[in-house]
Amino acid sequence: MPRLGFLHTAQVHVATFEALVRAVDVGSTAGHLVDPDLLTRARTEGPTADVEAATLQLLRRLVDEGADVVVCTCSTLGPVAESVGADLPVPVLRVDRPMAREAVRGGARVAVVAALEPTLGPTRELLADEARRAGVSPTLVEVVVPEAWAAFERGDTDDYLRQVAAAARAVADRADVVVLAQASMAGAAEGLADLPITVLASPLLAVRHAVAAAYGAEPVGDSA
Repeated sequence: MPRLGFLHTAQVHVATFEALVRAVDVGSTAGHLVDPDLLTRARTEGPTADVEAATLQLLRRLVDEGADVVVCTCSTLGPVAESVGADLPVPVLRVDRPMAREAVRGGARVAVVAALEPTLGPTRELLADEARRAGVSPTLVEVVVPEAWAAFERGDTDDYLRQVAAAARAVADRADVVVLAQASMAGAAEGLADLPITVLASPLLAVRHAVAAAYGAEPVGDSA
């Protein structure tokens, strides 16, 4: 029975990803670790050696607890998790890579909606990496909604998702694909189904990919 390990920086993600694992594959189980301070440190310090060491320690703990695949659900920490997890005995995936691969293949103009400024850099680099692999050169349109993150931090999920959805709508006429850069934004996609363009959120795509990897499929990003 495959076991997926999830590293989160917000408690709210536990229920979301637990439900997604059950929906994608009833034969898989999930384990979760939550460390909000890790995101705070990454935002204030950047990807320092201490942040890398703390991330690696948590990834190892998930592996020690039996994970066959580990997913970092924080977009800001995704590059760190991929890098430090490269030598672990199981695949370590970042939540937004499957989404990025789909985005660059979806059109020439990709809009990125983020609630945290530090998320933009890693997302931009990830999209560039996947574009290179796909042999395409999309134009990026970046939108930051800092007021939305303030709503998320005070626990007002409805306002958070409302602001994210509004930002996506505002940029839709300049894009072929909208990327909701943070896993916490997934709920906003449900209210954007009427848009004439593709709106991508990372959680479901990541879980589908992680389950496939647990069964032995090659993880996205492992081949050049």
